[in-house]
Amino acid sequence: MVLLAVGVLLAVLSPAGALDNGLLRTPPMGWMAWERFRCDIDCKDDPTNCISETLFRDMADRLAEDGWRDLGYEYVMIDDCWSSMTRDKDGRLQADPSRFPGGIPKLARYVHDRGLKLGIYADMGTRTCMGYPGTTIDKIKIDAQTFANWSVDYLKFDGCNSGPIEQMLGYPLMSMALNATGRPIAYSCSWPAYVGGLPPNVNYSLLGNICHVWRNYDDIQDSWDSVQGIVDWFFTNQDYLQPAAGPGRWNDPDMLIIGNFGLSLDQARSQMALWAILAAPLIMSNDLRTLSNDARAILQNKVAISINQDPLGVQGRRLLQTKSRIEVYWRPLSESASALVFHSRRQDMPYIFRTSLALLGYEAGNYEAYDVFTGRTLTGLSAAAELSVSINPSGVVMWYVYPAKQQRHAHPQETGRYPYTRRKYRMSPLHLHKDQVASAATVL
Repeated sequence: MVLLAVGVLLAVLSPAGALDNGLLRTPPMGWMAWERFRCDIDCKDDPTNCISETLFRDMADRLAEDGWRDLGYEYVMIDDCWSSMTRDKDGRLQADPSRFPGGIPKLARYVHDRGLKLGIYADMGTRTCMGYPGTTIDKIKIDAQTFANWSVDYLKFDGCNSGPIEQMLGYPLMSMALNATGRPIAYSCSWPAYVGGLPPNVNYSLLGNICHVWRNYDDIQDSWDSVQGIVDWFFTNQDYLQPAAGPGRWNDPDMLIIGNFGLSLDQARSQMALWAILAAPLIMSNDLRTLSNDARAILQNKVAISINQDPLGVQGRRLLQTKSRIEVYWRPLSESASALVFHSRRQDMPYIFRTSLALLGYEAGNYEAYDVFTGRTLTGLSAAAELSVSINPSGVVMWYVYPAKQQRHAHPQETGRYPYTRRKYRMSPLHLHKDQVASAATVL
């Protein structure tokens, strides 16, 4: 059995088997049901919140009509509990007929008609985590083809109720099966999370040839403690994880819980900032129908999104952990820019943290910084000069930093100094000085 598993892995690494279909060159963005709606299948007493065709149509409408799609949030993701408890007479998975009366193909058409993409969930095991039909080794090809026939665009492949050998065989086989369908389907696998997430149990060089995205660690819960635990694990192990990420291959710390019940406003900004530094998938799990304006502003922050989606695709790192419980994170970006996050792990009061860009590893010279959550631009930052930032308890200050010589007259997102951001998101000139608006307008 072990020799067979090794043979499968070698086949995946061959040019014919490797997952190289050009998908997810930047981290995926979208919405997923699980953290917010779990396995609510009570459509009689809770019809608007149960896992059903109605819920996913509602979220597709919100993504299309409320500005999310235009910012890059393009996936509508189904998680566990969507299927019938049995396969059909031909051995294929099928949607629960009462909750998805049109089946997955009809839902896919609805999603695609709104310029969005559909993701679905399956499990490498005898049963899914919630007890629905799993995908055993003998069902991988038929399930991959079924998803392709349904016009699915993304598969999250979980690993409950399977062992190490089945996982070693099954995850690469599903990669090959998806490719063999001829339909471009992004592939998220949970394999690392089931074997501890770290070498030597996980070979990340190999994994990048099998999956586009992988879950490394525990599921996120709707609490600040959960977010902190995930952040600590990822950055404590950054020497293993950071080199594994890049265009088409991403570490996944799990969903954005901003807009639910467990985070304060500052903590919500912290999750958004740290997920951007991690080059993490921006997959929301909340109720887009009732989202507060504060949560919307964080999740739709164009500069935070552009940092997350930077085409260079380098995952960031934690630079400092201080005795004052202030942490500093950094991510290199395209065209000599970078992102800095100052994060407070304190619980008492705002703290003034003093440092310099030179102490954080920046080369000598002058810089400017755009404060992502206040919209202010800081000028005349000499690398050697002391700077200070006031950080709220469990909050962040997030800067987009660039050399001043590259940008003398206008906001970086307006002049094309960061052209990818300007083209994709068309930043408004809201934060420009009056004498800069005319200059920026000529570019837009």
